Amino acid sequence: MTTADSHNGRRLTARGTKTRGRIVGAAADLMYIQGVGATTLDDVLAASGASKSQLYHHFDGKEALVRAVVDHVGQRVIERERDALGHVSTFRGLRRWRDALVQNNALRHGAYGCALGSLASEVSDHDALARQALAGLFSEWQGLLAGVLQRLQDGGALPPDVSIDQLATGLMAALQGGYMLSQTARNVTPMATSIDMALAHIESLSERSS
Repeated sequence: MTTADSHNGRRLTARGTKTRGRIVGAAADLMYIQGVGATTLDDVLAASGASKSQLYHHFDGKEALVRAVVDHVGQRVIERERDALGHVSTFRGLRRWRDALVQNNALRHGAYGCALGSLASEVSDHDALARQALAGLFSEWQGLLAGVLQRLQDGGALPPDVSIDQLATGLMAALQGGYMLSQTARNVTPMATSIDMALAHIESLSERSS
């Protein structure tokens, strides 16, 4: 089985696909923990066990590797959020989603923040293609939140005149702001508080639909 290689347009063997995936996975882990700027190609080679020739077979350089990391991390985050939010249609379900995110971040004491947010803060000003990819991923994530809110509205839990898009934007902003504050404080409490306040506002609107 082969897959397309975005670097040179050739088809990759299963072995080549595995090597490329190992390089991207190692780079993603390093960039999440120590940042994009602080992660060198030598770091990635050491962590992945790949040779320099293998890395340059798949990527022109660090910028191309960073773009692959954005795709890799984005796919992982969106799949997680699609699984978590795809069928949620109650406030209780939204609270379970909140609890899972906070608990996951609490395991790191809020140290690393959002994987997508961390990438966005470092690459958006320097790489237009990476910024566009990140914008699309955040839009997709926000769309999943909007889907939950739309189902709540369709079920009568939210009044019909409420803007679902505005609520989804506010909830996403609370989530990302919470991630950033928790990362800075090395404490998950700011994240929990910011999401709780956003959810409390949304839940308060349900009184108007009663």
